[in-house]
Amino acid sequence: MTKLIFPVATFLQKLTLKVFARWKVVGREYVPPIGSVIVVSNHQSNFDPALISASLGRRPWFLAKHTLFKNSLSAWFLRAYGAFPVNRNGVDIKAYKWALDIVSKGEVLVLFPEGVRSPGGLSKGKSGVAQLAIKSQLPILPVAITGTEKLGSVLRVFNPTGNLEINIGRVFSLPEVEGKLTKEILESFTDMIMVRIAYLLPDNYRGVYKNEFNEMDLH
Repeated sequence: MTKLIFPVATFLQKLTLKVFARWKVVGREYVPPIGSVIVVSNHQSNFDPALISASLGRRPWFLAKHTLFKNSLSAWFLRAYGAFPVNRNGVDIKAYKWALDIVSKGEVLVLFPEGVRSPGGLSKGKSGVAQLAIKSQLPILPVAITGTEKLGSVLRVFNPTGNLEINIGRVFSLPEVEGKLTKEILESFTDMIMVRIAYLLPDNYRGVYKNEFNEMDLH
């Protein structure tokens, strides 16, 4: 039964999106059909993982805040759906190892570099995503979500409304690091990841990265 949770939930989610929302996916052809990839996305709502799952065309795996796993029933469902708990209050080695294990199996790992929901526009990215990308040496797929900032409650999975769009960019890789991985290098790589997301977003969603994306070659 556990193996049916994700495909059934995603099938039903696609139905609700088609019935209640104006759902649009741009750039699905950029999603690698096979192989490991790290998906990075802005994060506006608890609905974002469900929207990504319905939009990518491949099964994704997620890190989710550990407080969502306190209830045994919700913990069972989330794990079956493809989520693993992460404690955002510090370095969570267990979650980090789980993420590396997922990508070592040729799977799609979805990460939200902001670490928390930022419905008003992009906030500063955290360096953990860059660390994982450097450690795994995997390609990164940027994704931009618009429209979910109005879907506050997780219960909106049953009634998603509005103009909901997923804009998928081209895969890119971080430069190789020679020598010590410094804090400055990590911050630079994190900004590189966030700017790729910002480039896919409308101007009013770009937040702290509003004026930075023009400085880089994103093609």
